[in-house]
Amino acid sequence: MTGKARSESHVAGAGLPSAAPGIDDTLRSKGIDPDRLSVLQLGLHYNLVFIPPWLRRLLLGVALVLVQLLINRFLFEIPRYYQGAVELATGLLILQAACEALVSATERLAARFKWNHYVAGTLAEILATTPELVVIAFVIPISPLAALIISIITIYNNALVFSLYSFFLPKDKQGKFLMPAPITEAGTQVLIAGAAMGLVLGLVMMTFNASEGAKNTFEPLDLVFISVVLLIIFGVYIYRLITGYAEEEAEVRENLSMSAEDISQRIDLVYQNVKPSSFPAIAGLFLIGMAGALLGGGQVSSFAETMIADLAINPVLTAMLLAIFAGMSEYVILWQSHHKGEFGIALANAFGGITQVMFLVLPFTLLGIAFYQVVVNPAHAELPLTFSLSTVFLFLFLFPTFYTLSSLLEEDHTLGILDTTIMTLIFLFLIVLLVTYGAVVL
Repeated sequence: MTGKARSESHVAGAGLPSAAPGIDDTLRSKGIDPDRLSVLQLGLHYNLVFIPPWLRRLLLGVALVLVQLLINRFLFEIPRYYQGAVELATGLLILQAACEALVSATERLAARFKWNHYVAGTLAEILATTPELVVIAFVIPISPLAALIISIITIYNNALVFSLYSFFLPKDKQGKFLMPAPITEAGTQVLIAGAAMGLVLGLVMMTFNASEGAKNTFEPLDLVFISVVLLIIFGVYIYRLITGYAEEEAEVRENLSMSAEDISQRIDLVYQNVKPSSFPAIAGLFLIGMAGALLGGGQVSSFAETMIADLAINPVLTAMLLAIFAGMSEYVILWQSHHKGEFGIALANAFGGITQVMFLVLPFTLLGIAFYQVVVNPAHAELPLTFSLSTVFLFLFLFPTFYTLSSLLEEDHTLGILDTTIMTLIFLFLIVLLVTYGAVVL
């Protein structure tokens, strides 16, 4: 076997194209399931064109914002309900483009340092939450309750998407679709942690409300303490996830006797769709992404203000609408990955949408509310946050949601028609309860 052929077969054996059948047998004989190897190629082909589609969408969104300003200043004032709808559409368009800019910057930085795709993919997923964090930061001064509900209801949205998508994945004869081992191991543990946190917080709120003279609000110190607990869990989870990927990678390289040339070729294939960039260009992408997130977040928060303040819409319903619309871009990316047959990538992204919101976005929201309450406006009408039916329902329902997902993930199978029906109806039941009784205090 020539050096080139040997290199290609070893790279293929690690899960990349042109696989040699014997390589998979070698992995299986060493206790490594090649069907569970988490290999992906970063970047999209449009990264190689001069003007990527995300930049066109960003420029279109900025142009729409300028048109709104010119019309309101020089022609006539647009009715608030019409302007709110335009602001929502424009803000979501800009946020989606900003998200892609930030992810592209991360991928290009990873390509320069030759990080493995496990680390690069994890960092890109975390950074992709930036626009959502910006939206929440803008919504907190308008309605701290709406900001909290946005963060939690997004967990349910993403859990529902994960459940529905899992049902349509290709399965083997046992009805299974094997996820990467590091996700299965660390993911199961972090879902159990999410279920426990939701149950504990929900029961504590119910117990306090049932006791005369007990507290019935979240004080800033309470919010900070909960946030610290969640962030510590998230940090350990990310560490365990990355080290699990590293252990898997080391086993593959060792058992296939991969040379330095093989490893280098594999990394080059991972980044073949990522445009080579200088550090100033990467920094420019980060700045564009952050500026877009700020502009889009301002537009979306203006829509929220119109819904809550001007139209007197239930903040619970407003938060749900924002959470659903804000996740549209992520769901489109999920479908695109599935359409290309990249089922593992799509499923990993869908799962990350659950864990990152629970253990990163939610604590950020709680810390933001605590900071706003202590430093900015302690006299806000919604502060301190009370133990209302909406907050109790939101936290308590995390337990059955996470518990169901962890059980299915632990047993390595995807959802059937009964599982999907149960998850969907639980979610719809929660929506009815929140919309109907969301503003009622226990």
